[in-house]
Amino acid sequence: MHIDHPRGAAAAGRLAQGAALREVLDAEVPDSWIRFDAGVRWDEWYHPTLALPLWERVDGSRALSAAVRSGAVLAEGQVALALCHRDGRIRAAALGRVVDHPVLLPLLVLRCADWAEPVRVAARHRLAELLDAGRAVGLLPLILRVERRQHGGFAAELADGLLLGAPSELLAPLYITADRLTRRYAYRRAVEQGLLSPAELARVAARDTDAVVRSLCAEGALAAVRESGAYDDVLGPLLAARSPRVRSAGVTALRPAGRPEEATVFLADRSGLVRACARYVVRQGGIDPLAWYRDRCADPGDPALPPGTAVGLAECGERADAVPLWPLLGHPVGAVRAQAVAGLRVLDAADVRRLWPLLDDPVAGVVREVTLAVLPSADLVPEEWLVERLGIGRPAHVRRAAFRLLLERGGDVRQRALVAVRDDPDERLRERAARIRATTGRR
Repeated sequence: MHIDHPRGAAAAGRLAQGAALREVLDAEVPDSWIRFDAGVRWDEWYHPTLALPLWERVDGSRALSAAVRSGAVLAEGQVALALCHRDGRIRAAALGRVVDHPVLLPLLVLRCADWAEPVRVAARHRLAELLDAGRAVGLLPLILRVERRQHGGFAAELADGLLLGAPSELLAPLYITADRLTRRYAYRRAVEQGLLSPAELARVAARDTDAVVRSLCAEGALAAVRESGAYDDVLGPLLAARSPRVRSAGVTALRPAGRPEEATVFLADRSGLVRACARYVVRQGGIDPLAWYRDRCADPGDPALPPGTAVGLAECGERADAVPLWPLLGHPVGAVRAQAVAGLRVLDAADVRRLWPLLDDPVAGVVREVTLAVLPSADLVPEEWLVERLGIGRPAHVRRAAFRLLLERGGDVRQRALVAVRDDPDERLRERAARIRATTGRR
């Protein structure tokens, strides 16, 4: 993990000068505490001539060490600095002050993974005294980050024990927090301990933004209904999910659910993973996916043809199946044209002489697929025709494709292309050319 030491040191400096803790640290953000802890001990805090740490150069703070040891009353900020002090004896002496300043519990969590064993042991004893289930929920984002450190497992194990059997209303914030690590932890526990119903897990799998959470919940939902066979409540959300991995889990589950025929809808899915799962399921149900694809691709003018049908045919077909793909290059839907080109590449049937005119296609996705198909034989595309496509009046996706193909030709053609796009209005194209010129030393 990268730690922003200068930012942490700046926060520590403000605290040492008397600023309130809430003014320099965001108590709800775990990285804020980690930065502060590291920043207090950062080498560049030391004055270049006096060689003194900041806390010994700030008025009234030279006696911090003595004050901690003597039991004198300390302000919240002073205790925070002492808990992060370079001297392990000072850190250990400050641990007992956290009981009077609960907001500093995050620093106590950090000290539980301290590199000095006496500090570590004392901090763990204090945390066991002060931590309860409610506080564990609030500290969990930091606890999970500290767990990755050497000696960092104690606080996580303590929190696990405290949250075991905790009421659902206490755990509820963990499922909706923006912190990714915490959501993963919460849903992993939910799956392992059966805290959420299969239907709830399926809905989370369909909507969560984190891939790990989606997989956890999809697999957990299906595992929970495998013995009962009650798939109806989970298949709907899984099959409608945006994530290909979640959809594929739902499609695969159609077989044990006794509904393999429903997988035919997904034979033309936009995801290759989902299409492959659908082919497996329909075969198990006695349906030939290749015949299904061939039948659907037989009408090149069908406006309702799903784009994935063309590439799906190629994925399970043979070279002769390229024949119905060529007419699809004239389909009115750009996504169908693009997938037809992709299918020709899969079948190793891409004829460069027939494909390169499609570099003028108005749909960027089609041009991207054509570029990939043409690239191995870029020399077969007329140079003058490609140079003309670098013109400012051409769409950006056409200019990018022409530039890439000209680069592939190498030599003087490559250099002329680099010069031609130097002032191109497309920032991405200019930046790419600049990087190449910098690498080759050409201006």
